[in-house]
Amino acid sequence: MKIKTITCHDVYNHGASLQAFALQHYLQSIGHDVEIIHYKPPYLSGHYDLWKVSNSRYDKPIIRLLYLMVKLPGRLKSLKRKRAFDAFTSQFLRLTRRYDTIEALRNDPPHADVYIAGSDQIWNTTFRNGLDPAFYLDFGPDATRRISYAASFATNSLTDGSESFVNSKLANFDSISVRESSALDLLNQLGYTGVQVVDPVFLLSPSQWDDVASINNNDKDYILVYDFMRDSDIRAVALRLAKHYSCKVISISPLNLDYAHKNYWDKSPIMFVSLIKNARCVISNSFHGTAFSMIYNRDFFVVNRKDGLNTRMKDLLSRYKIAERQISSDVVDDVLFSHINYNKANQIIEQDIQSSILWLKQNLVS
Repeated sequence: MKIKTITCHDVYNHGASLQAFALQHYLQSIGHDVEIIHYKPPYLSGHYDLWKVSNSRYDKPIIRLLYLMVKLPGRLKSLKRKRAFDAFTSQFLRLTRRYDTIEALRNDPPHADVYIAGSDQIWNTTFRNGLDPAFYLDFGPDATRRISYAASFATNSLTDGSESFVNSKLANFDSISVRESSALDLLNQLGYTGVQVVDPVFLLSPSQWDDVASINNNDKDYILVYDFMRDSDIRAVALRLAKHYSCKVISISPLNLDYAHKNYWDKSPIMFVSLIKNARCVISNSFHGTAFSMIYNRDFFVVNRKDGLNTRMKDLLSRYKIAERQISSDVVDDVLFSHINYNKANQIIEQDIQSSILWLKQNLVS
C-alpha cells in the first residue's frame, strides 16, 4: 500500500524529526511504501536564513546592513546545527518532491492509497500550521482514504475564531486519532469522535531506537537538560540535582546554557536519543524529551512551561500514573530525589502501544 504522511517534519526540532521518522519507519516495517510529504510553506521555511531581519524596526536602509553585520557571526556558527539536522533528514526521512503551498498540493497531489496527518502539534491553532488546510488533508482525490495518527491540538481549547475552520476541515477524515485525552474533548465539542493513540516514537522499541542512535556520546553520570527558553526553573532544578548526585549537567538544547558542562546545541536527533538513553535524569519542558525518557525508563522531570503549553505533558504523565514528575522549581527534596517505579507505567504503555497498532492497521484498510 502506498502511504503519504504529512507533519511538521523539517523544522530543526529533535522531537519533530524523530516522530516523523518513527511513523514512517513503523509503517515500512509492516510492509507499506511510505513517503513524507515534503510540505514547506514559507512559514515553515527560512530556518537559519543568514539575511533575515527578524524585527521590522531594523528593516531600514543602513540600519538593516548594520543589523545583519552584527548577526552574521552567530548565524554562520548556527549553520552547524542546520547541517546536523539536514544530514538526519537526508539519511532517515523518505520525502516526496517539495511543495511550497497548499495550492501546489491541490494542483499536483502525491499519489497514495492512504494519506495520514500526524503526528505532533499539526493542529495547534496558536501556530500557523494549525490553520493550514494541508495539515487537514485538504488536497488529493476524494477517493483516497484519509486518517490522522496521534495529531495534537497541544492546548485545551482552540484559538478564538478558529473553531469553524477546524470543524469544516475535520470533515475530510475517514478516521481520526489524537495524542492527548484533551484532544478527544475538543473533538467532541466540534461534533466528532476519535480515539487516543500513542505518539509514533512509542511504536518503535528501545532496541530499534538503539539502532538509530548508535553513536556513543562518551559522557558518564550526567543530568541532561533539554530547554528551549533558557528557563530559570529548569536551571534551578538541574543544579539541585547535579549537586545532590555530584554529577555534571549536559545540555542538548538549541541554545547554549551557561551552567552546562557541555552544550550539544549543534547535534542531530541521533545524539538527542543517545543522550537521553544514558542520562541519570532528564530535565525538560518538551513532550518528546519526556517520551524518550519513558522509552528508556530514565528518571525525568517536566518543568512547567511559562507559555502555557503544558497540556500535552500533563495528559501524558497522568495517563501513566506519574503526574508527580511535572514540577516547578520549588519542588520538595522528597520528590526531586525520588526515582520512578516503571512497573505500572510500562504495563499501561505496552497496552496503549498494542491498541494503537491495532487501530492503525485496521484504519489503513477500512
